[in-house]
Amino acid sequence: MIELSHIDKTFRVARRNAGLGEAVRALFRREYTAVKALDDVSFKIGDGEIVGYIGPNGAGKSSTIKIMSGILTPDGGSCVIDGLTPWKQRREHVKNIGVVFGHRSQLWWDVPVADSFELIRDIYRVPQAEYTRNLDELRELLGLGEIIRTPARQLSLGQRMRCELAASLLHSPKLLFLDEPTIGLDAVSKLAVRDFIKRINRERGTTVILTTHDMQDIEALAERVLLIGRGRILFDGTFNVLLSEAPGANGAEQALAQIYRKYNIT
Repeated sequence: MIELSHIDKTFRVARRNAGLGEAVRALFRREYTAVKALDDVSFKIGDGEIVGYIGPNGAGKSSTIKIMSGILTPDGGSCVIDGLTPWKQRREHVKNIGVVFGHRSQLWWDVPVADSFELIRDIYRVPQAEYTRNLDELRELLGLGEIIRTPARQLSLGQRMRCELAASLLHSPKLLFLDEPTIGLDAVSKLAVRDFIKRINRERGTTVILTTHDMQDIEALAERVLLIGRGRILFDGTFNVLLSEAPGANGAEQALAQIYRKYNIT
């Protein structure tokens, strides 16, 4: 069970004008702007759900994921996941979660993927029998084959994302955070990733929180959608109800744009 209650997070962002003089002046006196990333965010997610977490760039999606994964500490509010507070009990918490950031890699760039998997096994202290069982299953489900013998830098984006998914599941997490997992993938790779996510949810009961700008991902995977804008939760309900708020839209992408305009978050 995931429960967020009245979460707030504000960042201090340094600002200065262009030019050498401004750069020198900033060495002695910096100007900061307070940016409210999350404002009274509250929601609950049950075990085994697949939830789409959507919103425009800068809405607060990644900040929420980082708080739930224990990377960030909020300024106020509470977050409890399976009885643990992520940023206070981080070591116990990370044993139960897997995280995939589409724009960042957890694989070591210049070594074969198999070596990265072995290091991840050591970090999480996964028993050898469990690791071997999980690796064999993930190789088959994701079609990794000989890919894991290849350095990560020599993989295509689709191959790398499949390896990233495998790496995040080697320690049998109960909760999987997916931040733009299909970004830049071709149609075939997207379908493979979507099918895999549905399968681990169905067979393992893995809870999945998916952030993406691709409404086809949401439509294919998530029955429930959380919409965030300017750091606040604006909608919590089924995907079909969300689409009903955009009558006459031609397709999911137009519907989302119309919904953003409705909530004044374009």
